[in-house]
Amino acid sequence: MPRPRKHRHLAHAPQPAIYKPAGVPLFDLRQVVLLPEELEALRLADLEERSQEEAAEQMAVSRSTFQRILSRAHHQVAMALTQGYALRIEESSNEC
Repeated sequence: MPRPRKHRHLAHAPQPAIYKPAGVPLFDLRQVVLLPEELEALRLADLEERSQEEAAEQMAVSRSTFQRILSRAHHQVAMALTQGYALRIEESSNEC
């Protein structure tokens, strides 16, 4: 049985959304999922240009955990953009 996920501190709770290539029906596309913590990591690192140490502190995770979250987020976004997948942003569940 996997370990339960730790609580992540999110400054902005994302609204569920789907971004997809224009002109292709959603039911014809594979989807990749971007978790709320991954969107927050992208926002802190890429939009606000915070260091990994600052961003990890704000999310209440270790720097290495932040790096793993950010790396997965970059991978998911790159797959959606280069492979023509739909990018689905999940709704925040219990993060604050």
